[in-house]
Amino acid sequence: MTMGRDRSLLLLQGAIGGVLAGVGLTQGGLFWMAPALALLWSVSRSPGVSSLWGALAVLLSHRWLLALHPLTWIGVPAVLSFPVAASIWLFCGAAAAVLVGLWAWLGTWLAHTATRDGGFRAKAFHLLLMASIWGLAEVLLARSPLFWIGVGGSLLPGDRALAGLARWFGAGGLATVQLLIGWWLWQTLLAWRRGIGAFKSLLIGLLLLALAHGLGWSLLSPAGASPSISVALWQPAIPTRSKFSEQQQRRLPDDLQQALDRADDLDAAWLVAPEGLLPPGQALLRPAPLPLLTGGFRWLRGQQRSAVLVVERGERVASTFIDKHRLVPLGEWLPALPGGAFSGLSAVGGLQSGEAPRLLQWPGPAAAVAICYELSDGTALAEAVAEGAQWLLAVANLDPYPLALQRQFIALAQLRSIETARDLLSVANTGPSALVLATGQQQPLLAPFKSGIGLAKLHLHKGITVYSRWREAPLIGLMLFGAAGLSWSRFRS
Repeated sequence: MTMGRDRSLLLLQGAIGGVLAGVGLTQGGLFWMAPALALLWSVSRSPGVSSLWGALAVLLSHRWLLALHPLTWIGVPAVLSFPVAASIWLFCGAAAAVLVGLWAWLGTWLAHTATRDGGFRAKAFHLLLMASIWGLAEVLLARSPLFWIGVGGSLLPGDRALAGLARWFGAGGLATVQLLIGWWLWQTLLAWRRGIGAFKSLLIGLLLLALAHGLGWSLLSPAGASPSISVALWQPAIPTRSKFSEQQQRRLPDDLQQALDRADDLDAAWLVAPEGLLPPGQALLRPAPLPLLTGGFRWLRGQQRSAVLVVERGERVASTFIDKHRLVPLGEWLPALPGGAFSGLSAVGGLQSGEAPRLLQWPGPAAAVAICYELSDGTALAEAVAEGAQWLLAVANLDPYPLALQRQFIALAQLRSIETARDLLSVANTGPSALVLATGQQQPLLAPFKSGIGLAKLHLHKGITVYSRWREAPLIGLMLFGAAGLSWSRFRS
């Protein structure tokens, strides 16, 4: 009976922790994520319950995936539309369950094999190792097809001061720090239940937390004045389900030309338009009065690619481009199927991936470019900054998804800006269209789901952050330190 009650309590802790994590991944800030991670640590000796935590966290934070329904506009039968959307959502939850369960199993195995003495030193090294493994796992997953936002990105927009540590350690480092905070909170609660050392644990932890916030805030200090450029952006707010209709395609050239003329009237240096706007081979009605950076499609050796296309001043067709590298699973990419009967849940069919580097070199200042889903990969943008990018550009089409996804998109944009100390211009079909300063501050430019032209004062930067230069090296060093320390503790015991 006691074991049953213990198991029920464990399941309750995992479920509550998963729900809190799901809210934290949606809203941002330590208020939700710290207790969620404390509860994860409390159930981490049970891989099954830890899996429940992971599943609930992703199912709640990624519920916007259900907005894919209805899918009839791309040929999915009405009777299958909601099951397909729900299956995608459930698959993401199942993947999270497996990954968190594996992390917990690894932690349990290491605890049994390397910390049998139970000493504080061994436990500390075990903690460092498991927290840094989680952080590095998020970084690696961000370079894979299946990842959006993780614990590292959950600090924003609520805690920009602590997120400043990303200047040194990136998103993986922020995830590691939050795992450490969650462990401290859990241990403080255990000490309070035992009636021993709770006040000391609380005091030391709060002091370290304050110091971490102070350090992060100091890292966000502007490095000095930098030149600014007035840049226009166009948010067309065209529903994706009618975007490729014959009527909409006939209107597009006129609408784009009007946007260019309006940007020229505003004395903008160039105009940016969102992902997937121009069909392959589409030419402007008249020579561009100013440079145009727009999402679109192009054909290369029989392969269709999504890209950012650059139409220079006085030209009607694109002369420079950067292809999308990280395609959206199911939406833009599927493994090869027999007969090639199904190429993706997209009105344009299946796409091919472009080259990995994210550096766009064009007649204007070099930019690090993220096309939609690529914004989750901070390493690729940091590499582009190290190669000379002076600003970040994120173009997307987030329709038909709700505001929940837009909030996560902006949180990732803030994180990318902080990591690289670069201004980021976000331009999306229905939003978010905003300027994120190098300090992570957001300046909304257009209301969500409304069409219009916005004007941003984009600052150009040349300095290189620790993260842009070294990327995951410090975090890898921390993991190796934890592993070496754990091995040494085991040897000494």
